[in-house]
Amino acid sequence: MIQKRQAVAGVLAAGAAFLLGGGTVCAAVPSTDAAKAAGPAVLRAEDYRPYAEYFNRMEDENIAKAVPNAKAWEWMEDNIPLFDCPQDNFREIYYFRWWSFRKHITDTPQGPVVTEFLVNRPYADKYNMIACAMGHHTYEMRWLHDPDYLTSYLKMWYTGNDGQPMSKLHGFSSWTPDAVYNAYLVNDDEGFVRYMYPLLKEDYFRWEREKRVADNLFWQRDVSDGMEESASGGRRVQNRRPTINSYMYGNAVALAKMAEMAGDREGKKLFEAKADTIRRAVQEHLWNPEDRFFETMNQDGTSSKVREAIGFIPWYFNLPDRGDRKYDEAWLQAGDPEGFDAPFGLTTCERRSPLFRTRGCCSCEWDGAVWPFATSQTLTAMANFLNNYPQQTITDSLYFKQMEKYVESQYYRGHPYVGEYLDEKTGYWLKGDQERSRYYNHSTFADLVISGLVGVRPQPGNKVEVNPLVPEGKWDWFCLDNLPYKGKTLTVVWDKTGEKYGRGKGLTVLVNGKTVGHADSLQKIVCKI
Repeated sequence: MIQKRQAVAGVLAAGAAFLLGGGTVCAAVPSTDAAKAAGPAVLRAEDYRPYAEYFNRMEDENIAKAVPNAKAWEWMEDNIPLFDCPQDNFREIYYFRWWSFRKHITDTPQGPVVTEFLVNRPYADKYNMIACAMGHHTYEMRWLHDPDYLTSYLKMWYTGNDGQPMSKLHGFSSWTPDAVYNAYLVNDDEGFVRYMYPLLKEDYFRWEREKRVADNLFWQRDVSDGMEESASGGRRVQNRRPTINSYMYGNAVALAKMAEMAGDREGKKLFEAKADTIRRAVQEHLWNPEDRFFETMNQDGTSSKVREAIGFIPWYFNLPDRGDRKYDEAWLQAGDPEGFDAPFGLTTCERRSPLFRTRGCCSCEWDGAVWPFATSQTLTAMANFLNNYPQQTITDSLYFKQMEKYVESQYYRGHPYVGEYLDEKTGYWLKGDQERSRYYNHSTFADLVISGLVGVRPQPGNKVEVNPLVPEGKWDWFCLDNLPYKGKTLTVVWDKTGEKYGRGKGLTVLVNGKTVGHADSLQKIVCKI
Protein backbone atom coordinates (compact mmCIF):
# COMPACT_ATOMS: atom_id res chain seq x y z
CA MET A 1 0.00 0.00 0.00
CA ILE A 2 1.09 3.60 -0.56
CA GLN A 3 2.34 5.12 2.65
CA LYS A 4 -0.21 7.68 3.80
CA ARG A 5 1.20 11.10 4.61
CA GLN A 6 0.94 12.42 8.11
CA ALA A 7 -1.74 15.10 8.16
CA VAL A 8 -0.17 18.34 9.35
CA ALA A 9 -3.01 20.80 8.95
CA GLY A 10 -5.15 19.27 11.69
CA VAL A 11 -2.56 19.80 14.42
CA LEU A 12 -2.56 23.57 14.13
CA ALA A 13 -3.79 25.53 17.11
CA ALA A 14 -5.15 29.04 16.68
CA GLY A 15 -2.21 31.33 16.06
CA ALA A 16 0.36 28.50 15.92
CA ALA A 17 3.04 28.39 13.25
CA PHE A 18 2.40 26.26 10.17
CA LEU A 19 5.07 23.62 10.22
CA LEU A 20 5.78 22.54 6.82
CA GLY A 21 -32.00 26.54 3.12
CA GLY A 22 -34.78 24.74 4.63
CA GLY A 23 -35.43 21.00 4.41
CA THR A 24 -35.63 17.97 6.64
CA VAL A 25 -33.48 18.53 9.75
CA CYS A 26 -31.84 15.45 11.25
CA ALA A 27 -30.04 14.35 14.39
CA ALA A 28 -26.33 14.45 15.16
CA VAL A 29 -23.92 11.55 15.63
CA PRO A 30 -21.47 11.81 18.55
CA SER A 31 -17.85 12.30 17.50
CA THR A 32 -15.34 9.66 18.59
CA ASP A 33 -11.85 8.75 17.46
CA ALA A 34 -13.16 5.42 16.23
CA ALA A 35 -15.92 7.11 14.27
CA LYS A 36 -13.46 9.45 12.59
CA ALA A 37 -11.57 6.43 11.29
CA ALA A 38 -14.73 4.92 9.75
CA GLY A 39 -14.54 3.70 6.17
CA PRO A 40 -17.27 3.16 3.58
CA ALA A 41 -20.60 2.10 5.04
CA VAL A 42 -22.29 0.71 1.92
CA LEU A 43 -19.92 0.32 -1.04
CA ARG A 44 -16.87 -1.95 -1.26
CA ALA A 45 -13.75 -0.24 -2.59
CA GLU A 46 -12.50 -3.48 -4.12
CA ASP A 47 -15.47 -3.53 -6.50
CA TYR A 48 -14.01 -0.48 -8.28
CA ARG A 49 -10.42 -1.69 -8.63
CA PRO A 50 -11.13 -2.99 -12.20
CA TYR A 51 -11.52 0.60 -13.37
CA ALA A 52 -7.96 1.49 -12.42
CA GLU A 53 -6.67 -1.74 -13.93
CA TYR A 54 -8.46 -0.99 -17.19
CA PHE A 55 -7.20 2.58 -17.31
CA ASN A 56 -3.67 1.29 -16.72
CA ARG A 57 -3.97 -1.10 -19.67
CA MET A 58 -5.30 1.46 -22.12
CA GLU A 59 -2.12 3.55 -22.24
CA ASP A 60 1.61 3.44 -22.57
CA GLU A 61 2.72 5.21 -19.41
CA ASN A 62 5.45 7.39 -20.86
CA ILE A 63 5.29 9.93 -18.02
CA ALA A 64 5.12 8.81 -14.38
CA LYS A 65 5.31 11.14 -11.38
CA ALA A 66 4.75 10.62 -7.65
CA VAL A 67 2.06 7.96 -8.08
CA PRO A 68 2.72 5.74 -11.12
CA ASN A 69 0.01 3.61 -12.71
CA ALA A 70 1.18 0.55 -10.79
CA LYS A 71 0.23 2.36 -7.56
CA ALA A 72 -2.85 4.13 -8.91
CA TRP A 73 -5.47 1.92 -7.27
CA GLU A 74 -3.69 1.92 -3.93
CA TRP A 75 -3.69 5.70 -3.98
CA MET A 76 -7.35 5.80 -5.03
CA GLU A 77 -8.39 3.33 -2.33
CA ASP A 78 -6.64 5.46 0.31
CA ASN A 79 -7.92 8.81 -0.87
CA ILE A 80 -11.11 9.06 -2.92
CA PRO A 81 -14.83 8.90 -2.16
CA LEU A 82 -16.64 5.98 -3.80
CA PHE A 83 -19.50 6.50 -6.24
CA ASP A 84 -22.05 4.11 -7.70
CA CYS A 85 -24.95 4.72 -10.08
CA PRO A 86 -26.88 2.80 -12.78
CA GLN A 87 -25.31 4.73 -15.69
CA ASP A 88 -22.03 3.05 -16.64
CA ASN A 89 -20.43 6.07 -18.31
CA PHE A 90 -21.01 8.33 -15.29
CA ARG A 91 -19.37 5.76 -13.05
CA GLU A 92 -16.47 5.13 -15.43
CA ILE A 93 -15.63 8.80 -15.93
CA TYR A 94 -15.85 9.44 -12.18
CA TYR A 95 -13.11 6.91 -11.48
CA PHE A 96 -11.18 7.91 -14.60
CA ARG A 97 -10.97 11.52 -13.48
CA TRP A 98 -9.53 10.55 -10.09
CA TRP A 99 -7.11 8.14 -11.81
CA SER A 100 -6.12 10.95 -14.17
CA PHE A 101 -5.83 13.53 -11.38
CA ARG A 102 -3.24 11.55 -9.39
CA LYS A 103 -0.98 11.48 -12.48
CA HIS A 104 -0.36 15.19 -11.81
CA ILE A 105 0.79 14.79 -8.21
CA THR A 106 4.47 15.74 -8.12
CA ASP A 107 6.80 15.31 -5.14
CA THR A 108 9.08 18.25 -4.42
CA PRO A 109 11.55 19.03 -1.62
CA GLN A 110 8.83 21.27 -0.17
CA GLY A 111 6.03 18.71 -0.35
CA PRO A 112 3.57 17.42 -2.98
CA VAL A 113 2.13 19.74 -5.61
CA VAL A 114 -0.25 19.32 -8.55
CA THR A 115 0.41 20.22 -12.18
CA GLU A 116 -1.84 21.22 -15.05
CA PHE A 117 0.12 19.57 -17.89
CA LEU A 118 2.12 16.37 -17.63
CA VAL A 119 4.66 17.69 -20.13
CA ASN A 120 6.77 20.69 -19.17
CA ARG A 121 5.52 24.07 -20.35
CA PRO A 122 7.87 27.03 -20.90
CA TYR A 123 5.54 29.48 -19.13
CA ALA A 124 5.13 27.34 -16.01
CA ASP A 125 6.58 28.14 -12.60
CA LYS A 126 8.74 25.83 -10.50
CA TYR A 127 7.87 22.13 -10.71
CA ASN A 128 5.83 22.85 -13.87
CA MET A 129 3.08 24.51 -11.81
CA ILE A 130 0.60 26.88 -13.51
CA ALA A 131 -1.79 29.09 -11.53
CA CYS A 132 -4.67 29.08 -14.03
CA ALA A 133 -6.62 26.11 -12.63
CA MET A 134 -5.69 26.57 -8.97
CA GLY A 135 -9.34 27.07 -8.00
CA HIS A 136 -10.39 23.91 -9.84
CA HIS A 137 -7.58 21.91 -8.23
CA THR A 138 -8.56 23.12 -4.76
CA TYR A 139 -12.27 22.38 -5.22
CA GLU A 140 -11.39 18.86 -6.39
CA MET A 141 -8.73 18.13 -3.76
CA ARG A 142 -10.96 19.15 -0.86
CA TRP A 143 -12.60 15.72 -1.16
CA LEU A 144 -9.38 13.70 -0.76
CA HIS A 145 -8.81 11.87 2.54
CA ASP A 146 -5.20 13.00 2.81
CA PRO A 147 -5.23 16.77 3.47
CA ASP A 148 -1.50 17.20 2.81
CA TYR A 149 -2.01 17.32 -0.96
CA LEU A 150 -4.17 20.42 -0.67
CA THR A 151 -2.26 22.22 2.08
CA SER A 152 1.17 21.54 0.56
CA TYR A 153 0.01 22.70 -2.88
CA LEU A 154 -1.40 26.00 -1.60
CA LYS A 155 1.53 26.60 0.72
CA MET A 156 3.86 26.20 -2.26
CA TRP A 157 2.02 28.81 -4.30
CA TYR A 158 2.07 31.43 -1.55
CA THR A 159 5.39 30.75 0.22
CA GLY A 160 7.38 28.47 -2.08
CA ASN A 161 9.67 31.18 -3.46
CA ASP A 162 12.00 31.53 -0.43
CA GLY A 163 9.02 32.34 1.76
CA GLN A 164 7.41 34.58 -0.86
CA PRO A 165 4.70 33.82 -3.44
CA MET A 166 5.72 31.95 -6.56
CA SER A 167 6.94 34.34 -9.23
CA LYS A 168 4.13 33.44 -11.67
CA LEU A 169 1.28 33.37 -9.17
CA HIS A 170 -0.34 36.34 -10.96
CA GLY A 171 0.22 34.92 -14.43
CA PHE A 172 -3.49 34.06 -14.39
CA SER A 173 -6.62 35.27 -12.62
CA SER A 174 -7.73 33.03 -9.77
CA TRP A 175 -10.41 32.49 -7.16
CA THR A 176 -8.12 30.90 -4.58
CA PRO A 177 -9.50 32.56 -1.39
CA ASP A 178 -12.99 31.38 -2.33
CA ALA A 179 -11.65 27.87 -2.95
CA VAL A 180 -9.72 27.84 0.34
CA TYR A 181 -12.85 28.81 2.29
CA ASN A 182 -14.95 26.20 0.50
CA ALA A 183 -12.29 23.60 1.28
CA TYR A 184 -12.55 24.63 4.94
CA LEU A 185 -16.29 23.92 4.86
CA VAL A 186 -15.33 20.30 4.07
CA ASN A 187 -12.25 19.72 6.22
CA ASP A 188 -13.06 22.07 9.13
CA ASP A 189 -9.36 22.98 9.40
CA GLU A 190 -9.56 26.43 10.94
CA GLY A 191 -5.83 26.43 11.66
CA PHE A 192 -4.96 26.28 7.98
CA VAL A 193 -7.42 29.09 7.19
CA ARG A 194 -5.79 31.25 9.85
CA TYR A 195 -2.41 30.49 8.32
CA MET A 196 -3.55 31.36 4.80
CA TYR A 197 -5.57 34.46 5.69
CA PRO A 198 -2.72 37.04 5.87
CA LEU A 199 -1.14 35.60 2.72
CA LEU A 200 -4.40 35.75 0.77
CA LYS A 201 -5.26 39.19 2.15
CA GLU A 202 -1.97 40.66 0.96
CA ASP A 203 -2.38 38.96 -2.39
CA TYR A 204 -5.85 40.50 -2.77
CA PHE A 205 -4.36 43.98 -2.28
CA ARG A 206 -1.78 43.15 -4.93
CA TRP A 207 -4.55 42.31 -7.42
CA GLU A 208 -6.15 45.65 -6.62
CA ARG A 209 -2.91 47.50 -7.31
CA GLU A 210 -2.40 45.68 -10.60
CA LYS A 211 -5.88 45.40 -12.11
CA ARG A 212 -8.48 47.67 -10.50
CA VAL A 213 -9.78 50.63 -12.49
CA ALA A 214 -11.81 53.73 -11.63
CA ASP A 215 -15.27 52.17 -11.97
CA ASN A 216 -14.44 49.62 -9.20
CA LEU A 217 -14.05 46.86 -11.75
CA PHE A 218 -10.97 44.84 -12.65
CA TRP A 219 -9.46 44.35 -16.09
CA GLN A 220 -7.77 41.32 -17.56
CA ARG A 221 -6.45 40.13 -20.90
CA ASP A 222 -8.28 37.02 -22.05
CA VAL A 223 -5.03 35.03 -22.23
CA SER A 224 -4.37 35.83 -18.56
CA ASP A 225 -7.84 34.55 -17.75
CA GLY A 226 -6.73 31.29 -19.39
CA MET A 227 -9.14 32.06 -22.25
CA GLU A 228 -7.11 33.32 -25.17
CA GLU A 229 -8.66 34.31 -28.50
CA SER A 230 -12.07 34.77 -26.91
CA ALA A 231 -14.97 36.18 -28.90
CA SER A 232 -14.98 39.37 -26.81
CA GLY A 233 -11.29 39.85 -26.15
CA GLY A 234 -7.71 39.62 -27.23
CA ARG A 235 -4.30 38.72 -25.89
CA ARG A 236 -3.39 42.38 -25.34
CA VAL A 237 -6.78 44.00 -24.70
CA GLN A 238 -7.45 45.15 -21.12
CA ASN A 239 -11.17 44.41 -20.85
CA ARG A 240 -13.40 44.29 -17.77
CA ARG A 241 -14.41 40.65 -17.87
CA PRO A 242 -17.04 38.78 -15.83
CA THR A 243 -14.29 36.31 -14.91
CA ILE A 244 -11.83 38.34 -12.86
CA ASN A 245 -14.57 40.57 -11.45
CA SER A 246 -16.57 37.59 -10.22
CA TYR A 247 -13.39 36.04 -8.84
CA MET A 248 -12.53 39.19 -6.92
CA TYR A 249 -16.05 39.34 -5.52
CA GLY A 250 -15.90 35.72 -4.41
CA ASN A 251 -12.46 36.26 -2.93
CA ALA A 252 -13.63 39.30 -0.97
CA VAL A 253 -16.60 37.37 0.44
CA ALA A 254 -14.31 34.52 1.47
CA LEU A 255 -11.73 36.86 3.02
CA ALA A 256 -14.45 38.54 5.09
CA LYS A 257 -15.35 35.13 6.52
CA MET A 258 -11.69 34.28 7.10
CA ALA A 259 -11.18 37.63 8.85
CA GLU A 260 -14.00 36.80 11.23
CA MET A 261 -12.39 33.44 11.99
CA ALA A 262 -9.06 35.19 12.62
CA GLY A 263 -10.65 37.77 14.94
CA ASP A 264 -9.90 40.60 12.49
CA ARG A 265 -13.02 42.73 12.87
CA GLU A 266 -11.73 45.58 10.73
CA GLY A 267 -10.71 43.11 8.01
CA LYS A 268 -14.20 41.60 8.04
CA LYS A 269 -15.81 45.03 7.54
CA LEU A 270 -13.28 45.97 4.87
CA PHE A 271 -13.80 42.88 2.73
CA GLU A 272 -17.57 42.92 3.14
CA ALA A 273 -17.52 46.49 1.81
CA LYS A 274 -15.23 45.50 -1.07
CA ALA A 275 -17.53 42.61 -2.01
CA ASP A 276 -20.58 44.87 -1.99
CA THR A 277 -18.80 47.45 -4.15
CA ILE A 278 -17.80 44.87 -6.74
CA ARG A 279 -21.25 43.28 -6.79
CA ARG A 280 -22.85 46.65 -7.51
CA ALA A 281 -20.29 47.45 -10.20
CA VAL A 282 -20.73 44.10 -11.95
CA GLN A 283 -24.50 44.45 -12.00
CA GLU A 284 -24.34 48.06 -13.15
CA HIS A 285 -21.63 47.80 -15.81
CA LEU A 286 -21.43 44.18 -16.98
CA TRP A 287 -25.13 43.31 -17.14
CA ASN A 288 -26.46 44.01 -20.64
CA PRO A 289 -30.24 44.54 -20.27
CA GLU A 290 -30.74 44.14 -24.01
CA ASP A 291 -29.11 40.71 -24.14
CA ARG A 292 -30.15 39.91 -20.55
CA PHE A 293 -26.67 38.59 -19.82
CA PHE A 294 -23.45 39.48 -18.04
CA GLU A 295 -20.99 40.49 -20.77
CA THR A 296 -17.45 41.79 -21.10
CA MET A 297 -16.93 45.55 -21.13
CA ASN A 298 -14.41 46.66 -23.71
CA GLN A 299 -11.36 48.71 -22.82
CA ASP A 300 -13.11 51.86 -24.12
CA GLY A 301 -16.06 51.36 -21.77
CA THR A 302 -18.53 49.98 -24.33
CA SER A 303 -20.19 46.58 -24.10
CA SER A 304 -18.79 43.71 -26.16
CA LYS A 305 -22.41 42.75 -26.91
CA VAL A 306 -21.64 39.04 -27.08
CA ARG A 307 -22.89 36.36 -24.77
CA GLU A 308 -20.10 34.06 -23.57
CA ALA A 309 -20.09 31.26 -20.99
CA ILE A 310 -18.14 33.55 -18.66
CA GLY A 311 -21.43 35.41 -18.19
CA PHE A 312 -22.58 32.53 -15.96
CA ILE A 313 -19.58 32.85 -13.63
CA PRO A 314 -21.21 35.46 -11.32
CA TRP A 315 -23.42 32.63 -9.99
CA TYR A 316 -20.34 30.52 -9.21
CA PHE A 317 -19.95 33.00 -6.32
CA ASN A 318 -23.65 33.77 -5.75
CA LEU A 319 -22.99 37.36 -6.85
CA PRO A 320 -26.32 38.40 -8.50
CA ASP A 321 -28.97 39.79 -6.17
CA ARG A 322 -31.33 36.98 -5.16
CA GLY A 323 -34.25 39.38 -5.02
CA ASP A 324 -33.85 40.71 -8.57
CA ARG A 325 -35.35 38.14 -10.90
CA LYS A 326 -34.24 39.91 -14.08
CA TYR A 327 -30.88 38.13 -13.89
CA ASP A 328 -32.56 34.70 -13.93
CA GLU A 329 -33.26 34.95 -17.65
CA ALA A 330 -29.58 34.46 -18.47
CA TRP A 331 -29.95 30.76 -17.62
CA LEU A 332 -32.41 30.22 -20.46
CA GLN A 333 -29.38 30.36 -22.77
CA ALA A 334 -27.83 27.27 -21.14
CA GLY A 335 -30.55 25.08 -22.61
CA ASP A 336 -31.03 26.91 -25.92
CA PRO A 337 -29.47 25.25 -29.03
CA GLU A 338 -28.90 28.74 -30.44
CA GLY A 339 -27.36 29.76 -27.14
CA PHE A 340 -24.81 27.49 -25.44
CA ASP A 341 -26.43 24.05 -25.73
CA ALA A 342 -24.48 22.02 -28.32
CA PRO A 343 -24.47 18.25 -28.98
CA PHE A 344 -21.25 17.74 -27.00
CA GLY A 345 -21.65 20.30 -24.27
CA LEU A 346 -21.81 23.94 -23.32
CA THR A 347 -20.06 26.20 -25.80
CA THR A 348 -17.84 29.09 -24.71
CA CYS A 349 -19.66 31.57 -26.96
CA GLU A 350 -23.32 31.52 -27.91
CA ARG A 351 -23.88 29.66 -31.17
CA ARG A 352 -26.04 32.40 -32.71
CA SER A 353 -23.27 34.97 -32.43
CA PRO A 354 -21.61 36.12 -35.69
CA LEU A 355 -18.31 35.77 -33.80
CA PHE A 356 -18.87 32.08 -33.03
CA ARG A 357 -15.85 29.94 -34.07
CA THR A 358 -14.34 32.78 -36.11
CA ARG A 359 -10.84 32.75 -34.55
CA GLY A 360 -9.64 29.76 -36.51
CA CYS A 361 -8.46 26.41 -35.19
CA CYS A 362 -6.61 24.89 -33.35
CA SER A 363 -4.56 27.25 -31.21
CA CYS A 364 -6.58 27.32 -27.99
CA GLU A 365 -9.52 29.49 -29.11
CA TRP A 366 -12.30 30.31 -26.64
CA ASP A 367 -14.72 31.57 -29.27
CA GLY A 368 -17.21 28.73 -29.12
CA ALA A 369 -15.61 25.30 -28.80
CA VAL A 370 -16.26 23.33 -25.60
CA TRP A 371 -13.65 23.70 -22.85
CA PRO A 372 -13.93 21.54 -19.70
CA PHE A 373 -12.50 24.49 -17.72
CA ALA A 374 -15.55 26.60 -18.63
CA THR A 375 -17.97 23.67 -18.39
CA SER A 376 -16.85 23.12 -14.80
CA GLN A 377 -17.44 26.76 -13.95
CA THR A 378 -20.84 26.88 -15.62
CA LEU A 379 -22.09 23.67 -13.98
CA THR A 380 -20.89 24.83 -10.55
CA ALA A 381 -22.69 28.12 -11.14
CA MET A 382 -25.82 26.29 -12.31
CA ALA A 383 -25.85 24.13 -9.17
CA ASN A 384 -25.60 27.30 -7.06
CA PHE A 385 -28.45 28.87 -8.99
CA LEU A 386 -30.64 25.79 -8.49
CA ASN A 387 -29.79 25.56 -4.79
CA ASN A 388 -29.53 29.17 -3.67
CA TYR A 389 -31.95 31.24 -5.76
CA PRO A 390 -35.77 31.36 -5.59
CA GLN A 391 -36.22 30.85 -9.33
CA GLN A 392 -38.46 29.00 -11.77
CA THR A 393 -36.32 29.44 -14.88
CA ILE A 394 -34.55 26.05 -15.05
CA THR A 395 -34.79 22.69 -13.28
CA ASP A 396 -32.44 19.90 -12.28
CA SER A 397 -33.24 18.26 -15.64
CA LEU A 398 -31.04 20.84 -17.37
CA TYR A 399 -28.21 20.25 -14.91
CA PHE A 400 -28.40 16.50 -15.47
CA LYS A 401 -28.60 16.93 -19.24
CA GLN A 402 -25.45 19.05 -19.31
CA MET A 403 -23.65 16.73 -16.88
CA GLU A 404 -24.54 13.85 -19.17
CA LYS A 405 -23.05 15.68 -22.15
CA TYR A 406 -19.95 16.45 -20.11
CA VAL A 407 -19.58 12.74 -19.37
CA GLU A 408 -20.15 11.73 -22.99
CA SER A 409 -17.57 14.25 -24.20
CA GLN A 410 -14.79 12.67 -22.15
CA TYR A 411 -14.02 9.85 -24.57
CA TYR A 412 -11.54 9.73 -27.42
CA ARG A 413 -11.20 6.81 -29.82
CA GLY A 414 -13.33 4.64 -27.60
CA HIS A 415 -11.49 5.27 -24.34
CA PRO A 416 -11.94 7.70 -21.44
CA TYR A 417 -10.03 10.89 -22.11
CA VAL A 418 -9.78 14.47 -20.92
CA GLY A 419 -7.92 17.11 -22.89
CA GLU A 420 -7.95 20.81 -23.62
CA TYR A 421 -11.00 21.46 -25.79
CA LEU A 422 -13.31 19.81 -28.28
CA ASP A 423 -15.57 20.46 -31.25
CA GLU A 424 -19.07 21.19 -30.01
CA LYS A 425 -20.82 19.21 -32.78
CA THR A 426 -18.62 16.15 -33.30
CA GLY A 427 -17.01 15.74 -29.88
CA TYR A 428 -13.59 15.53 -31.55
CA TRP A 429 -10.79 16.62 -29.20
CA LEU A 430 -9.05 19.41 -31.11
CA LYS A 431 -5.63 18.68 -29.63
CA GLY A 432 -6.31 15.03 -28.93
CA ASP A 433 -3.24 13.73 -30.74
CA GLN A 434 -0.88 16.16 -29.03
CA GLU A 435 1.03 14.88 -26.02
CA ARG A 436 0.43 18.14 -24.13
CA SER A 437 -3.34 17.64 -24.21
CA ARG A 438 -3.49 14.19 -22.59
CA TYR A 439 -4.84 14.20 -19.02
CA TYR A 440 -5.19 17.98 -19.05
CA ASN A 441 -5.81 18.89 -15.40
CA HIS A 442 -7.75 22.08 -16.06
CA SER A 443 -11.27 21.36 -14.81
CA THR A 444 -13.33 19.58 -12.17
CA PHE A 445 -15.53 16.53 -12.39
CA ALA A 446 -15.62 14.73 -9.03
CA ASP A 447 -16.67 17.95 -7.31
CA LEU A 448 -19.57 18.32 -9.74
CA VAL A 449 -20.75 14.79 -8.97
CA ILE A 450 -20.37 15.26 -5.22
CA SER A 451 -21.64 18.80 -4.66
CA GLY A 452 -23.96 19.03 -7.66
CA LEU A 453 -25.37 15.71 -8.79
CA VAL A 454 -25.44 13.95 -5.41
CA GLY A 455 -25.90 17.33 -3.79
CA VAL A 456 -23.56 17.40 -0.78
CA ARG A 457 -23.59 21.12 -0.01
CA PRO A 458 -20.94 21.85 2.66
CA GLN A 459 -22.08 24.17 5.45
CA PRO A 460 -20.37 26.00 8.32
CA GLY A 461 -20.74 24.44 11.75
CA ASN A 462 -21.81 20.92 12.54
CA LYS A 463 -24.24 20.34 9.71
CA VAL A 464 -24.42 19.24 6.10
CA GLU A 465 -27.04 19.85 3.45
CA VAL A 466 -27.83 17.20 0.85
CA ASN A 467 -29.92 18.23 -2.16
CA PRO A 468 -29.49 15.89 -5.17
CA LEU A 469 -29.86 17.34 -8.66
CA VAL A 470 -30.82 13.97 -10.12
CA PRO A 471 -34.26 14.41 -11.69
CA GLU A 472 -37.03 12.32 -10.19
CA GLY A 473 -37.41 9.10 -12.17
CA LYS A 474 -33.96 9.31 -13.82
CA TRP A 475 -31.99 6.95 -11.55
CA ASP A 476 -33.58 4.37 -9.27
CA TRP A 477 -30.45 4.21 -7.16
CA PHE A 478 -27.08 5.82 -6.50
CA CYS A 479 -24.60 5.97 -3.65
CA LEU A 480 -21.76 8.27 -2.64
CA ASP A 481 -19.68 6.71 0.12
CA ASN A 482 -16.41 7.17 2.00
CA LEU A 483 -16.69 10.95 1.69
CA PRO A 484 -14.50 12.84 4.19
CA TYR A 485 -16.46 15.61 5.86
CA LYS A 486 -15.44 17.50 8.99
CA GLY A 487 -13.37 14.59 10.30
CA LYS A 488 -16.08 12.01 9.71
CA THR A 489 -17.20 9.75 6.88
CA LEU A 490 -20.36 10.72 5.01
CA THR A 491 -22.56 8.39 2.95
CA VAL A 492 -25.50 9.37 0.75
CA VAL A 493 -27.79 6.59 -0.53
CA TRP A 494 -30.75 6.85 -2.88
CA ASP A 495 -32.65 3.58 -3.32
CA LYS A 496 -36.12 3.87 -4.81
CA THR A 497 -37.21 0.33 -3.93
CA GLY A 498 -34.82 -0.44 -1.09
CA GLU A 499 -33.62 -3.56 -2.90
CA LYS A 500 -30.30 -2.26 -4.28
CA TYR A 501 -28.44 -1.43 -1.08
CA GLY A 502 -30.66 -2.91 1.63
CA ARG A 503 -30.82 0.34 3.58
CA GLY A 504 -34.51 0.97 3.08
CA LYS A 505 -36.43 2.97 0.52
CA GLY A 506 -35.69 6.60 -0.26
CA LEU A 507 -32.84 9.01 0.37
CA THR A 508 -30.64 8.26 3.38
CA VAL A 509 -27.70 10.16 4.84
CA LEU A 510 -25.26 8.36 7.12
CA VAL A 511 -22.36 9.66 9.19
CA ASN A 512 -19.80 7.06 10.22
CA GLY A 513 -22.29 4.38 9.23
CA LYS A 514 -25.15 5.73 11.37
CA THR A 515 -28.30 7.15 9.82
CA VAL A 516 -28.74 10.85 10.51
CA GLY A 517 -31.28 11.75 7.86
CA HIS A 518 -33.93 10.25 5.63
CA ALA A 519 -36.54 11.35 3.09
CA ASP A 520 -38.90 9.27 1.00
CA SER A 521 -38.11 11.22 -2.18
CA LEU A 522 -35.21 13.11 -3.73
CA GLN A 523 -35.36 16.33 -1.75
CA LYS A 524 -33.20 18.59 0.38
CA ILE A 525 -32.14 17.21 3.77
CA VAL A 526 -30.27 19.25 6.38
CA CYS A 527 -28.46 17.07 8.89
CA LYS A 528 -26.50 17.71 12.05
CA ILE A 529 -23.31 15.73 12.22
